[in-house]
Amino acid sequence: MTATLNHPRRLPGAEGVFVFIAADMMVFGLLFAAFVIERGKNLDLFNLCRQTLNFNYGGINTLILLTSSWFVVMAVQAAKANKLRHVPHFIAIGVLCGATFGVLKIVEYTEKMSAGISMLTNDFYMFYFILTGIHLLHVVGGIVVLVILWKKARLGAYNGKNCTGLESGASFWHMVDLLWIFLFPLLYLMK
Repeated sequence: MTATLNHPRRLPGAEGVFVFIAADMMVFGLLFAAFVIERGKNLDLFNLCRQTLNFNYGGINTLILLTSSWFVVMAVQAAKANKLRHVPHFIAIGVLCGATFGVLKIVEYTEKMSAGISMLTNDFYMFYFILTGIHLLHVVGGIVVLVILWKKARLGAYNGKNCTGLESGASFWHMVDLLWIFLFPLLYLMK
């Protein structure tokens, strides 16, 4: 018998988490569609405003979130391999990366506001602040989830036979990462 027959495929984590993730992704999908429609109505303004965004911040934040997700994956793999002392370390690095993302996003917002740019400036900046602001709230929520997972991992709550909670939190964190993978090119790169 193959490994696939011995272990049926399943979603990582609790099924309810994926219902939440799917609903959240649909809301973001609607926001992305609204952005694209409004962009089509005023392409010159959107392209001009896009050029005022700091590509370096967006690129660095992309690398930070990808790195964070990688460490969260390492935590899940360590739990499954019963390398329990590594799990909280990997989660802690994921938390630090998420916090770094948040700090860099606040620096970026501060620079925009210091230049007199707010969500009331025009439609592009309204979308910029709303989309990245809602995403930042997801990052903060994800950090809270990771901190809870870190505390539980320090108590040895996750192992090869019990990592559903860890997988659920990791799935949410990966959704946060995936959202940024769409946001970055949509706001910073799309001409």
